[in-house]
Amino acid sequence: MATSSSNSNFRYLIPVLSIAFVCTLFLFSNLDFSSYSISPVSDNSASSPTTTTKAVSSSTPSPIPTSTPAPVILTAVDSIGSRPKETFSDLIPVFDRWDREVVCDRFQAKFKDWKVNASAVQDIDRYDCSELKMSHASVYVKISSWVPDIMEGLYLCRCGLSCLWTRNEALADKADVWLWVTFQLENRTEGGPLNAFYQCEAPRWRPGIEDIFISYHASSEVQSTYAGKFYTMHRNYNVPNYKRDDVLVYWSSSNCHKFRNEIAEKFLSLVPHHSMGKCLNNVGGTDMALTFYPDCQMGDNPVPHWWDHIHCAMSHYKFVLAIENTFTESYVTEKLFYALDVGSVPIYFGAPNVWDLVPPNSIIDASKFNSIEELANYVKAVGEDPVAYAEFHAWHRCGVMGNYAKVRAASLISKLIQRKNLLLLRRSGAGA
Repeated sequence: MATSSSNSNFRYLIPVLSIAFVCTLFLFSNLDFSSYSISPVSDNSASSPTTTTKAVSSSTPSPIPTSTPAPVILTAVDSIGSRPKETFSDLIPVFDRWDREVVCDRFQAKFKDWKVNASAVQDIDRYDCSELKMSHASVYVKISSWVPDIMEGLYLCRCGLSCLWTRNEALADKADVWLWVTFQLENRTEGGPLNAFYQCEAPRWRPGIEDIFISYHASSEVQSTYAGKFYTMHRNYNVPNYKRDDVLVYWSSSNCHKFRNEIAEKFLSLVPHHSMGKCLNNVGGTDMALTFYPDCQMGDNPVPHWWDHIHCAMSHYKFVLAIENTFTESYVTEKLFYALDVGSVPIYFGAPNVWDLVPPNSIIDASKFNSIEELANYVKAVGEDPVAYAEFHAWHRCGVMGNYAKVRAASLISKLIQRKNLLLLRRSGAGA
């Protein structure tokens, strides 16, 4: 266990290791789940502001409201099915049409008072830079088989701090923090670097000898979300203006776990889809994306792995099926964020508080439907309604984010790409 001296040091070392590795393992890996719950209500009901009116005195002969009730603002998703069914593929005229029929002002007003749990995401600006006791911090990635090489380097961090992130033991000979992403932590010696343990999987559990616990949940000392757009640096992020109008849904899964396959198979049997991964593959193999979409070819990588073009491939579809391996609070992984990044609409099975982590009206939440059949019918209705479909993209066209700005800010990867905010470390007398 850490010594009493280490406990004393910890009082002066308040970290913000804004770490979100976008967990590359998950791209290839162990996603499964054991249960799901779905309930319809229009998807819009999960993201609409609540309206209230004040009570009226029953003794008044002619009741007069003491205040004017907040108006109910209706937009395109509130009238799905009222417009004629249409096929569409080009997004530019679709967005232009939404601009004429709905406009950002109404969308912004609708979600002005949208209720989210602000405490679901940590505030990375909650520390006072005036208390900083050091000018440089060194983080040694102690044991990890999957932290990308691109993260290696020296960065300008918050409060003017310089931060070294390295797997090179010689460069980290004066490390302030050892970062572990395996369970093989070593007991810390007195005066030695702090142990920071990163647990990106659900359910969360602590080894018990760490000084700093990092996970996807805000209750951890440091929260690390999956929302960083890390792969911009070495993947094809080409996003076309066109969406397929013959195949609605994209899905890709590499590990064919029973429960996820059961849900996916039932849903996908009801909608036109392409399954590009090993599970339920219906396109003739796992390397067919470049055959379908030559624009996804990497110019400097003539024979890419399938994950090099996953983002570009899914961007050609109106919808992306995103299923978590575990349905638990705040566990929202790259499966959903990839789809948001490339301009597709996620059909989401997972965290019950997903709306605390994504923009309003940005996803189709499967938990808002009573059955998979109703969910599939809703997806098909949106896919045949260009105005309603455009509204699922209005959040980024109109700047309506909810907690999403904080979610992105809590990702280490987005900070590394921007060359800032790797680490805020306060340590009494260290490196000052």
